Amino acid sequence: MMSDDEIILSAGSQVRHPRFGIGEVQLVRNGTALVRFESGFQERPVNELELVKSSIDAIAEGQFDNLREVIARCQALAIRSINDSWGVFSTSRINLLPHQLWVCHNVLRKWPVQKLIADDVGLGKTIEAGLILWPLIAKKRVRRLLVLTPASLVSQWQERLRLMFDIRLTLYSPDIDTERSDYWNTHDLVVASLPTLRKDSHGRHDRMLNAENWDLLIVDEAHHLNNQEDTGATLGYRFIQNLIEHNKFESRLFFTATPHRGKDYGFFALLHLLRPDLFEPNKAADAQLQGVKQVVIRNNKQQVTDMEGNKLFKPVQVGSRPYMFSAVEQAFYDKLTNFILTGQAYASSLTKVDQRAVQLVLIAMQKLAASSVAAIYAAISGRIRRLGDSKLRLQDIGQALLLLAEELEAPELDDHYVELEEEYASVSVQVALMENELPMLEELQLLASEVQQETKIQTLIDVLENEFKNRTVVFFTEYKATQALIANTLHQRYGFGSVGFINGEGRLEGIFNESGERFSWTMNRYDAAGKFKEGSIRFIICTEAGGEGIDLQDNCYSMIHVDLPWNPMRLHQRVGRLNRYGQRQQVEVIALRNPDTVESRIWDLLNTKIENVMRSLGAAMEEPEDLLQLILGMTDKGFFNALFSEGFAEDPESLKKWFDSRTGTFGGQSAVSVVKNLIGHAEKFEYQNLDEVPKLDLINMQGFFDNMLKLNGHRLEMSDEGLMSFKTPKIWSNQFGIRRRYDCLSFDRSVKDKKIEILGVGHPIFDKAINQAEQFDATAAIAKGIEAPLFVYLLRDQVTGDNGNQSFTIVGLSAGPEFKLLINEELMLELSSLYENIPRNVRDVFWDTEYLFDHTSCLAGVEKELEERLPMMSLPYEHITYSLIATFLPYEDNETNSDHSG
Repeated sequence: MMSDDEIILSAGSQVRHPRFGIGEVQLVRNGTALVRFESGFQERPVNELELVKSSIDAIAEGQFDNLREVIARCQALAIRSINDSWGVFSTSRINLLPHQLWVCHNVLRKWPVQKLIADDVGLGKTIEAGLILWPLIAKKRVRRLLVLTPASLVSQWQERLRLMFDIRLTLYSPDIDTERSDYWNTHDLVVASLPTLRKDSHGRHDRMLNAENWDLLIVDEAHHLNNQEDTGATLGYRFIQNLIEHNKFESRLFFTATPHRGKDYGFFALLHLLRPDLFEPNKAADAQLQGVKQVVIRNNKQQVTDMEGNKLFKPVQVGSRPYMFSAVEQAFYDKLTNFILTGQAYASSLTKVDQRAVQLVLIAMQKLAASSVAAIYAAISGRIRRLGDSKLRLQDIGQALLLLAEELEAPELDDHYVELEEEYASVSVQVALMENELPMLEELQLLASEVQQETKIQTLIDVLENEFKNRTVVFFTEYKATQALIANTLHQRYGFGSVGFINGEGRLEGIFNESGERFSWTMNRYDAAGKFKEGSIRFIICTEAGGEGIDLQDNCYSMIHVDLPWNPMRLHQRVGRLNRYGQRQQVEVIALRNPDTVESRIWDLLNTKIENVMRSLGAAMEEPEDLLQLILGMTDKGFFNALFSEGFAEDPESLKKWFDSRTGTFGGQSAVSVVKNLIGHAEKFEYQNLDEVPKLDLINMQGFFDNMLKLNGHRLEMSDEGLMSFKTPKIWSNQFGIRRRYDCLSFDRSVKDKKIEILGVGHPIFDKAINQAEQFDATAAIAKGIEAPLFVYLLRDQVTGDNGNQSFTIVGLSAGPEFKLLINEELMLELSSLYENIPRNVRDVFWDTEYLFDHTSCLAGVEKELEERLPMMSLPYEHITYSLIATFLPYEDNETNSDHSG
């Protein structure tokens, strides 16, 4: 280090410190200097600092630096600037889309962040979350993270963030969350089930309140944080609200495709959790709509594009394949219809509680019958068995009660007697579907057993042999008995090993092996999905519960609805397993339906109603198909259950009139108005935003990395397959986990082989290269490939604080006949082009006093131009300050300047 009298510092001087790196002097006093380093302000003794000569001073003295070092330093800073703002250089193992990068950019502009991302289903919310998280974790802005999801999606979030971004979340387990374990202070990155955490088991909530605060909370499917004016807040809402009121989260990020569930109160209650200063559920909606754009982001499938502006999603092709019941199926269906109508009539004479219990059973039977005869047969057989058991139990309880009544003077005071009374009441309710239920069930069971082949399943095979011939296919059904029926049919026709399944339990009963023996089939949902996506199996059969959160688009674009759920939103969610980011084909969907059933007639009326809603939305705005999902998401789930169950009792002639009266408010003008307000006031990625998004990818950093290896005396070896290998420079080896040699690395994020490492920001060896390059003090060089001097500036906010993730921005100004401003992508590419023509020896470069004077004197004009352009850059800084970090002068060789060759 220099002594005090050897170094003369002033405000604006660039200095180096052995611990804090390169910084800019702000103030010098009494032998110390206040320096702004990247990590913050430090006041250090002057003798600890080393002066970094400015590029203008270096040029004036004729002292040019190694061109490779100057390029590397500028590129390292540009890489960090771009990645902090866009996340484009993260090591994600999936190709990134403009809307995902734009969401990342939008969220990262300010810190703390309080945003609701309401992108349409299938646009890659986990990718967006990873893109946002990666720069925050790399900069140590997010050290403690809590991710809350529905129970079925916990493992998916953990797996995807690990595989795509190498972000490793701990799976929460209630078993190890005890007072002694101090779980919440010893686990910094946690993903947990919201339904689990919302319950205050064994003092869990107090332990969370007493733990260290979190930097960021992420909530997936945030519409489950429900708070309605009439019913009040759910447990989940109150749980999150309590943590927020105790200031446990610095930032909050919510994801949901259906943020508005039909009532403004609930919508603004959800936004209140993010920005209580802007939103209050009790206030009028009109007074709060202007604040929505500050908080809500929504993108939809019909508008998203690739980097070239080509739209990614094609409209889903939906069709139906009708079939008719056979005589034995029709006889069974008619008898079942009579049974359900009799049960509904009987239920009307019961108390409300008993009526509800009976209706639930009848609705379940109606749905099962619409799925398959096999499904309803299994349910009927099970009910007959339980009814028989219940009757025997009733007899036993009745005899025991009589005996105790005789033995005890006051039987109502005996605990055992009271328990028997309660059980008797419970069991008797279970058998109270209707009078003479058991004989009717036994008749239904007999009729169902006569159905040896179901025409629906025969139709399914016909679709596979014609419309979907030789394709991989996803089947959806609501019930496991139907799953088993399809699996057995496909095994028999297409061979064992052609089928996989996904359901909530990972188990399927009633499966026949190749020898005809029944067995219990188990299959992990992720294993099944993996085999299907890689082509090991041709078919996969999913239930609603099992299919949630599973993506199947890699190797398939064909789906069959074996049965139709009563809620149309479920249909959209099913199709969303295929019609999502990564799908390269137009998705084709076929529904199997018998037009003579009540369910089918109601579906016809409902589809007509939905088409009218879409026309209404289309008249109001673009993208009606995607916006329909918002309408469906606003509809109470009980509405559709009532529609199908009550419609069962209507005559075909009166059904339409009844339907119109029952659905009068569904998708009405009030709902359209809500959608218009939400979409009209939300922030979204639009086609014109495409120019803002960097067209860079990992491959654009290969030149930088190759240059850094050369500067350290090593070389990058490339295989025929484009994989990189190199020996680690000694200066990069001073960290645990850094290997002596690296093989099989790639800048291609789309490689499928998990053994190949993706190189990018966040990979420890790449970060070593970035850190070394940033500490170069090379500031001035002569370069081929430029026609005018290029001045590179670092822009930052003079107002310090923690209000942004983007610490600085790197720009270049080319001082030719006309000034040319290079920001982010343009500067990165310009610097990369300089590698192609690096002079072998700086002595081959010509300059003279007049030449130097011409270029240094233009600096004032350059900075005047820069100041004029600063307001147009839309940078997230309150007061922009800038400093010159490098200057590149055009190359002139001795052959063209022979008069000055000496």
